[in-house]
Amino acid sequence: MSKQLLIYQDAIPISLEKHKDWCLKSTDSFAFAKDVNSFPLLNVEFFQAAVAYPIVFIKTESGLYPSAIVGIRDQQNLFVTESGEWQADYIPAFVRRYPFVFSMSEDQQTFTVCIDESFEGWNQEGLGERLFDGEGNQTQYLNNVVAFLQDYQAKYLGTEAFCQKIMELDLLEDMQANLRVDGVEQPPLQGFLGISREKLRNLSQETIYELMQLGWLELMHLHLHSLNHFSALTKMQSEN
Repeated sequence: MSKQLLIYQDAIPISLEKHKDWCLKSTDSFAFAKDVNSFPLLNVEFFQAAVAYPIVFIKTESGLYPSAIVGIRDQQNLFVTESGEWQADYIPAFVRRYPFVFSMSEDQQTFTVCIDESFEGWNQEGLGERLFDGEGNQTQYLNNVVAFLQDYQAKYLGTEAFCQKIMELDLLEDMQANLRVDGVEQPPLQGFLGISREKLRNLSQETIYELMQLGWLELMHLHLHSLNHFSALTKMQSEN
């Protein structure tokens, strides 16, 4: 599994043969996320994420997805302290599911639960939550993890539909954030897209009504409002 998964270094499918005695010791450290300056978001996360982060859209070969910006420089997460504490009330689900993740088959029909074996919380000394019980069955803890991943995947499909609609309506425009830290102009933050306010205003009443019924118009406005947080990021950078 490639590094495109951002925080996953060595994601391997869970197997009873290999991971029968593996346990996960809980930790409050988010040090694993300190070198990433943006994280994918589900559209249902906009309500909470827009309070703390600029939300933008990033287009890749695999499609369009929303993203929370957490740093203004490469390999920088301003919300993770030196001690690994996350300094915001809301943490993206992409981060919270770590060190677990679904791997999709090539035909996109089968999902396999994987773990990042490089995560420091893994042990075989019985510390924390077991993945399998003594009889080789999934523990309730692992069942709960799988349920969370399934819910994430279902909401991811809803996010895909939301992004597809945005592209169909041709609402996006290239954006960049021009930032100043301690009075010094910084290299502009580029490579992302945002919804054009003008294009949004010019939508037909019928389309506006459709977006309202789907709950997507509100999400679009949350995205636009969240862009004000770029100034908060520069303040955090100054205090770093």
